[in-house]
Amino acid sequence: MRGSERTTGHFPAGKPGSLSLPVPPGYHQQMKVIFFGTPEFALPCLDRLIESDHQVVLVVSRPDKPVGRKKVMTPPPVVEASLAHGLEVWQPKSLKGQSVAARLRESGAEVAAVVAYGRIIPLDCLNAVPRGMVNVHPSLLPRHRGPSPIQWALVCGDRRTGVSTMLLDEGQDTGPILLQETVEIDPRETAEDLSPRLAAIGARLLVRTLDEMEKGDLKPRTQPTDGISETPMLRREFAKIDWSRPARQLANRLRGFTPWPGLFTIFRQDRLKIFGLEVVDKPPPGSEKPGE
Repeated sequence: MRGSERTTGHFPAGKPGSLSLPVPPGYHQQMKVIFFGTPEFALPCLDRLIESDHQVVLVVSRPDKPVGRKKVMTPPPVVEASLAHGLEVWQPKSLKGQSVAARLRESGAEVAAVVAYGRIIPLDCLNAVPRGMVNVHPSLLPRHRGPSPIQWALVCGDRRTGVSTMLLDEGQDTGPILLQETVEIDPRETAEDLSPRLAAIGARLLVRTLDEMEKGDLKPRTQPTDGISETPMLRREFAKIDWSRPARQLANRLRGFTPWPGLFTIFRQDRLKIFGLEVVDKPPPGSEKPGE
């Protein structure tokens, strides 16, 4: 293998360390699954999938990256977790080329689960698994398509959000919806708080989606044409606070941009990081002493 493209060994049958047992009469075979994922957000889905009756035959993740001041090459969280479970891991530099789709077909998987992988998956790869690729997206599609739905649900002041499972197509989060689950957003909840909640819901919803897909109980439905919104990639420049915005918008932006990129302002030529903003119905008179 060249560079950071890597494949690790795995247990060839069943779950890691398991034995192949005779299939009893009437047993309904569960599905072989390829798991695409990279960051910590994807870990609950991977863990729940490993615990399920489905069999993870291959994990595809992003290449290792340099981390910290010393630029130590570090594998993504999904890679570390997969290796701990004895799963086969593949970290291709690119998903382009016929060899990638061929590798997916060779795994023998019937379906793929995609959770925060971090790359657009080409059509030849989408077609490499017979039942398609199921994506876990942390919003109520078609609202908040794109790479940062959790953050922008908060920035937009949404009172509720959720998780959608969908079949991937060539568009960005435009495929047919399989299942959805709605959750209420706490008025003070930040992206750092909301993300693990949605990750846990997504894990449960993913396994339920695969279970119902395997039984033939799922009916994909086309996304509605109304209510579509798209989120941009988070950028460092979003952190600079614009005091001309309404107070509610500023508070929501801090909630959405916590922990990154955060909010800051410039005061007397110094950069000040904003750690807390709260909207008050009646502004104070302005004569308070420090600390009041």
